[in-house]
Amino acid sequence: MSTGNPFKAALASGQQQIGLWLSMADPYLAEVSATAGFDWLLIDGEHAPNDLRSTLAALQAVAPYRSQPVVRAVAGDVPLIKQLLDIGAQNLLVPMVDTAAQAQAIVDATRYPPRGIRGVGSAVGRASRWSARTDYLDHADSEVCLLVQAETVTALKNLEAICATDGVDGVFIGPADLAASMGHRGKPGHPEVQAAIEQAMKTIIASGKAAGSLTSDPALARHYLALGCTFVATGVDVLVYANAVRRMAADFISPGAGQAVIPSAAY
Repeated sequence: MSTGNPFKAALASGQQQIGLWLSMADPYLAEVSATAGFDWLLIDGEHAPNDLRSTLAALQAVAPYRSQPVVRAVAGDVPLIKQLLDIGAQNLLVPMVDTAAQAQAIVDATRYPPRGIRGVGSAVGRASRWSARTDYLDHADSEVCLLVQAETVTALKNLEAICATDGVDGVFIGPADLAASMGHRGKPGHPEVQAAIEQAMKTIIASGKAAGSLTSDPALARHYLALGCTFVATGVDVLVYANAVRRMAADFISPGAGQAVIPSAAY
């Protein structure tokens, strides 16, 4: 009965996965995005106003489509990870992981005893299809795809050790926070930041783990893919909408009546 994890399998085999960030925090828009055919969709619980119930609604909305959902937790808290896994999130992205010890603690939170510390309550959870998956406990550990975010100078110093952590499937470089950590807040495109990102990606790829990032710049996204990154998000739903609707308004409304088009973001 094991359903496996298509996204995890794709990363393990080196198949590049193109994604979209879902920051609108609305399941209706999540489903619309799922019809576009992206390989993965990031349900953001860190910088978007998602809670456990809205994350569940987004997971349900995209479930019928080929796009694989990845859930970003607000932090690597053990109780929250347990809840996200129980509502059926197989792919987790955890922000602000600076050390191998932090990475290991998060791995432990995604594994059942004796390999980890995840609480056993799947019988009443969506993850096991409310016990319809009778083999869920036998396969759950191996079906989790854990991605951690390296987004500080400290994380880059510890990157090799983070990548070497068994149970970490990939490392995501967060450009905005990394830029701030390097003294270039608000300037992820700064040459020093981009050089650090490229070197980090090479380190991740050399370790055998999947490397990923987010950018709304198509040329930069293609550059990251050319470097060998496996999972790259190429835009953010709320910014796609914001820019499109402001351009539409600008065609009919006199200059100065509305806000300027906001810049693309990468975080």
